[in-house]
Amino acid sequence: MKLAWILWLSHILPQPAADSLCLSTTVYLEARNQPALGQQAVAEVALRRRDSGLWGSTLCEVVTARRQFAPTLLPPQTRLSNITAWTQAVSVALDSQHNWALPRDQRKLVVPGASHFAAHALVSPVWANAAQVATIGDHTFYKVQSLRPQQRI
Repeated sequence: MKLAWILWLSHILPQPAADSLCLSTTVYLEARNQPALGQQAVAEVALRRRDSGLWGSTLCEVVTARRQFAPTLLPPQTRLSNITAWTQAVSVALDSQHNWALPRDQRKLVVPGASHFAAHALVSPVWANAAQVATIGDHTFYKVQSLRPQQRI
């Protein structure tokens, strides 16, 4: 599958299917070579950002916000060709969404408060001096800013 096709499909699917597809794609692109815990942490950051409303109100808006996650950083021709990794990413995304739907005090958090992450072998973000929450596999997770759920009226 090509990234461009997946992103197109996410625009025509109804919610919540579109968000599940966008989160699965992000987990695959960002962390397919990482342990399951690292994949869960990537999903958790995206879910926390969605709840904040700062990057969008849907997971698709969050993960396609300019220069935030792999779906906007990689060429549209990028192929998602590892079926085993894709199956794992879908499973992690769905499990993460299920966990996140629980009341806050019942969620199992992997990277509490983390709003950002980086694979330091690939990037050196300007915010990398922020408080580190955890390092899992090749990724370090940071609390760059306190993200609070958007107040809904």
